[in-house]
Amino acid sequence: MYLSAEKKQEIFKSNSISKSSHDTGSAESQIGLFTERIQHLTVHLQANKKDFSTKMGLLRLVGKRRRMLDYLQDTEIGRYRAIIAKLGIRK
Repeated sequence: MYLSAEKKQEIFKSNSISKSSHDTGSAESQIGLFTERIQHLTVHLQANKKDFSTKMGLLRLVGKRRRMLDYLQDTEIGRYRAIIAKLGIRK
């Protein structure tokens, strides 16, 4: 994969609730990882416009992130607002 273990740990540490690099299961950590992958695939697709399998993978990732954000919005609105402000995600 394009992300090294250190980069993933940094993403988990910066986006998790407990600010631990071992908190990989929280919604914020997963949303942060999805966002990083979405940004990477977006850059790839700008250079390779006819890569349809990557485009489908990108759309699946966006859907997974959207479902995770919807879950967070329904359960804890404060955490939802904090993560979209931090990552710059628009609703």
